[in-house]
Amino acid sequence: MLGITGSIAAYKSVHLVRLLVKAGAEVKVVMTPAAKDFVTPLTLSTLSRNPVLTDLFDGQSWANHVMLGRWADIMLIAPLSCNTLAKMAHGQCDNLLLATYLSATCPVVVAPAMDEDMWHHPSTSKNLQLIQSFGNTVIPVAKGELASGLFGDGRMAEPEQLVQYITDHFFSAKPLAGRKALVTAGPTYEAIDPVRFIGNHSSGKMGIAIAKELYRQGADVTLVAGPLHTAFSANGIKLVNVTSAAEMYTACEEVFDTADLAIMSAAVADYTPATKAAEKIKKKEDTFQLELTKTKDILKSLGVRKKKDQVLVGFALETTDEKKYALGKLEAKNADMIVLNSLNDAGAGFGYDTNKITIFQRNGKEIRFDTKSKEAVAKDIVDTIITSYYA
Repeated sequence: MLGITGSIAAYKSVHLVRLLVKAGAEVKVVMTPAAKDFVTPLTLSTLSRNPVLTDLFDGQSWANHVMLGRWADIMLIAPLSCNTLAKMAHGQCDNLLLATYLSATCPVVVAPAMDEDMWHHPSTSKNLQLIQSFGNTVIPVAKGELASGLFGDGRMAEPEQLVQYITDHFFSAKPLAGRKALVTAGPTYEAIDPVRFIGNHSSGKMGIAIAKELYRQGADVTLVAGPLHTAFSANGIKLVNVTSAAEMYTACEEVFDTADLAIMSAAVADYTPATKAAEKIKKKEDTFQLELTKTKDILKSLGVRKKKDQVLVGFALETTDEKKYALGKLEAKNADMIVLNSLNDAGAGFGYDTNKITIFQRNGKEIRFDTKSKEAVAKDIVDTIITSYYA
């Protein structure tokens, strides 16, 4: 089901329909009244080989939006205008497209298109967060020339990208279907007093990307996450929020025994204050001593409990003797794989949208990868697991 709204980017829908039909999809098109100002129903009905629907009532009959919403395997709204986005976020239903959306029992994917200032307006951000919280998937806008003549964010993703996304996420093979996966992400915060803590700069981006890729490959995923520095919409992934290393340890213990694979990508604190002050510590002396004790080693604990048919993957972030420490960790923690990042590599480590990794496996295999987006790195990691243990 392709929904088209009133945006200049609606001209791309003509090509989008052709690509979808060529890929073997049966396509039905629903348009808002405003969309007809940008592309004609006749063109779309000819290409889709189905009547184009625009009105709830045509004087003689009414369009059964409930059945339309149940007919589709996927509903794609492209382009999604700022106006329709706001209506979706707040449950408004004043046209056939919105009625079909509210009746849809299938996954809903949207591809926004609007001018840069509209895209960056706080209300747009809030509305996007709302529809994502409902379980919808938002395809990010691209940067480029806009209808206003400006150059910036707001272009709808290209039709080829949308078809590829749908193919990859909904119609590709699911090699991890039926498998349960545990992933950890982000930092842990170890409280000193009610307002201060020991922490690190981990954003959680890598762990989130891994959880999403596992889910895309069919796994039933539980993500145990420390305080994240990036927005995360679960979309089918079970999210367990924790703060401290002790809480993360407990959460992992509860899930691990029933998991088929576990990927420990969180940057867990190695030490925690021996005592937590009940009240904020006042600044009195020129020096201040803090006694620390070791936290529980989550990866090692899971390695001890690991059963023969479980796959355990750890991460190592090193600055010196990287390979030596990664191999040592592989052995000491009884892991099946260690993913190494080095802070000496540009674009790797905390805070970046990219990463550069080397995978060390228990069978002695070493696989190096170039610097890539964290989403691409996550795919490399998951693909390596599938090839090595589930092929």
